[in-house]
Amino acid sequence: MLLNERKIRILEAIVNDYIQSAEPIGSRTIAKKYGMGISSATIRNEMSDLEEMGLIIQPHASAGRIPSDKGYRLYVDRLMRRRSLTEDESSVLQQVITENISQIDYMMRETAKAIAVLTKCTTVVSEPRAKRTVIRHLQLVPVDDGSFVLVLVTDSKVVKNHLVYVERAPDYETLQYYSAILNSVLAGRSVEGDGDILEPGTLERLTEQFAGDRRVLAAVLRAARSILTSEDEAHVYTSGVRNILGFPEFSDIGKARDIFEALEEKDMLITMLGRNGSEDIEIIIGEENSLERLRGCSVIKTDCRAGERSFGSIGVIGPTRMDYGQAVSVLDGIVARISAVINALSGG
Repeated sequence: MLLNERKIRILEAIVNDYIQSAEPIGSRTIAKKYGMGISSATIRNEMSDLEEMGLIIQPHASAGRIPSDKGYRLYVDRLMRRRSLTEDESSVLQQVITENISQIDYMMRETAKAIAVLTKCTTVVSEPRAKRTVIRHLQLVPVDDGSFVLVLVTDSKVVKNHLVYVERAPDYETLQYYSAILNSVLAGRSVEGDGDILEPGTLERLTEQFAGDRRVLAAVLRAARSILTSEDEAHVYTSGVRNILGFPEFSDIGKARDIFEALEEKDMLITMLGRNGSEDIEIIIGEENSLERLRGCSVIKTDCRAGERSFGSIGVIGPTRMDYGQAVSVLDGIVARISAVINALSGG
């Protein structure tokens, strides 16, 4: 069946009206509201064709029509108009960046809050996993007779502490000596994501310098691996989770609970945000979601990048009835601003 210009205009009217009202739209409303110069009977015939094509559906026998996931997809790919940000939107996004640019992780969290406020949807931000971590400094600090603390500093300026239990902890002077040995061997060492800090021959060298105290050395190495593995974990932040309750689509407690449970699962959110390696915005609609609990939602996501470096991924989650044009404009705006500022700072 031919999707002619008139059908496209009617579909666009149905999508735009439903996004704003959350109510099915009938042929008379379209005829009065959108001034297409055709009768409501003609519009009804065109709507029947659109329904047959799977682009709109009739939720109830006596109701008007609403878009299907397929209809939203056609709208997003061919009809959606990106708009310029308003002055208020631009001001909010710029303020988030300028106030937090010195702390990238905090800036990403504040970005999530700002986007949630502007879009009235739920926002998810995932910081990138580190591909490689460099050990900058290690220090062993006494606690009591049976424990001491390993303090490890990485190149990302993250300081992590790990309490180490042993049968009998070395005294202060011995721990200082061991700290000096660890730094001479491991400081500056580049570590992959699996936390393996030992090169061939390193264990033998450390064992010899630890005066054969294998129990302490083994405990320290286990603690260091644990710290480095946790350092590689991606951090996920959500904001505006309660915004979901503002949409009538999720007034059903079961539907809302599914979404809340999905938003609590870190691995699921990382999978959902899966990076595409560019700043291109990706829109996933309803049943296109690979995560079953989010199939009643649409997800708009993008990477936040400066050159080849990713500073995280941002996703906006809302009903399939969400205002796609506005959400895309906000994501475009924040990504462009973050990239511009970071590129400028990187350039000196």
